Amino acid sequence: MKILNEIRNLILSGVLALLAGFVSTIDAKAPLAPEIFAAAKKRPNIILIMADDLGWGDVRCFNQGTPIQTPHLDSMAAAGIQFNRFYSSSPVCSPTRGSCMTGRYPFRYGIYYANTGYMKTEELTLPELLRKQGYNTGHFGKWHLGTLTTTIQDANRGKPGNLKEFSPPQVNGFDVCFSTESKVPTWDPMLKRSGESSKTCWNYIKNKSTAVHYGTHYWNEKGEIVRDNLEGDNSRIIMDRVIPFIKQSVEENEPFFSVVWFHTPHLPVVAGPKYAAMYDQYDEFEKNYYGCITAMDEQIGRLRATLREHGVADNTMIWFCSDNGPEGKNADENPGTTGNFRGRKRSLYEGGVRVPGILEWPARVQPGMVSDFPVVTSDYLPTILDEIGVELPDKRPVDGISLLPMLDGKMTKRSLPIGFESREQLSWVTQQYKLYSGDVGKTWEFYDLLADPYERDDIAARNPKRVKRFKKQLMKWRASCAVSDSGKDY
Repeated sequence: MKILNEIRNLILSGVLALLAGFVSTIDAKAPLAPEIFAAAKKRPNIILIMADDLGWGDVRCFNQGTPIQTPHLDSMAAAGIQFNRFYSSSPVCSPTRGSCMTGRYPFRYGIYYANTGYMKTEELTLPELLRKQGYNTGHFGKWHLGTLTTTIQDANRGKPGNLKEFSPPQVNGFDVCFSTESKVPTWDPMLKRSGESSKTCWNYIKNKSTAVHYGTHYWNEKGEIVRDNLEGDNSRIIMDRVIPFIKQSVEENEPFFSVVWFHTPHLPVVAGPKYAAMYDQYDEFEKNYYGCITAMDEQIGRLRATLREHGVADNTMIWFCSDNGPEGKNADENPGTTGNFRGRKRSLYEGGVRVPGILEWPARVQPGMVSDFPVVTSDYLPTILDEIGVELPDKRPVDGISLLPMLDGKMTKRSLPIGFESREQLSWVTQQYKLYSGDVGKTWEFYDLLADPYERDDIAARNPKRVKRFKKQLMKWRASCAVSDSGKDY
């Protein structure tokens, strides 16, 4: 099938070239329609999948020791490229999501932490840029980059009269939305038991007459509350909206950009009876945590099957990652695992920002690839724009890089370091080394991540020149972010 598609595309390119020559002989000054040029190179469909608080070690292909069954993610990794050093741009939710949309570190536009800031209208987002190129754009799942209503109490920040933080997906470039502001339970997402105070988990509610509303809503692109098909597995509820969007795009012969941001396994974790039973030998917290991840994995398999069924799998790039490391201060407090990396969610040690990362793209990526190249969520935008041949319309700073040369084997080392800042923490990560401070630069730690990925041996005292050089680079980057945050990029 791949060979036939390539032959078809070659024939199409030849026909278009002849057509272009024919038109130019008619009127040398008449510009050809942009869609003719766009058709000459079939642009890929793009899907960005993100789990919420999923640890590096919670996916079987990254950690064979996990009890969690993730056969579809394992299959996706085997069919594409598994990134062993994939970084979320932040150890918490909202900033990472902002980096996916802009290619920029969120300190450049005021999203410093979870539930802080919002996506500003002056920022150029991927859906805005892709929609101008003829893409259908859809957001499904958790948003967390602004509130979704100004009329009712909703989720963490939505409330009557809160106009400042109102920044839903549809005002940031998305044509179709099925979105929540923030977290929901991973089963029966709109419900909790009456009087339920647990923030970690509960077993699924058998008698829903005893349940009360969780306090968060799903909203569509019209700013309306969605009330149908909201029972059962939350990942399935989300995918029930994703698949019709993809099918319609295929039927209309339009490229699509789909952002699928699952809530799983953010607390509270709830697994339905089928998935909880798979882990019945574990305690209540573990079986609900493990079960909801397997339920999410099942929906990723459903998505991949849909792409194959409609003949678009080959030319669709599917990215998967987590927004940060697993919740909890340690493994005894939360079932999620970092795979022995130091730190967890909220930490800039590896366990807080090194997350499972996968790319499946049959037209471009050979199966079975495993990479230790450092990749970060800010790389999405420059990589995608590079592939479709589009440049940003201005010179605003971008923190990500295009990964196409790496995928083609032409780039083996990351030239642009990855900067991090989160509350009191600073970090500067290169191909080999990591500079870290937990007190805003008062003291510094230094690690060789190739020799010591678990950050056990602080070699700062043995590398004063490198520490000084990296510190200077980091501070220059921070100053650049501060200039952007002042609005001067606009």
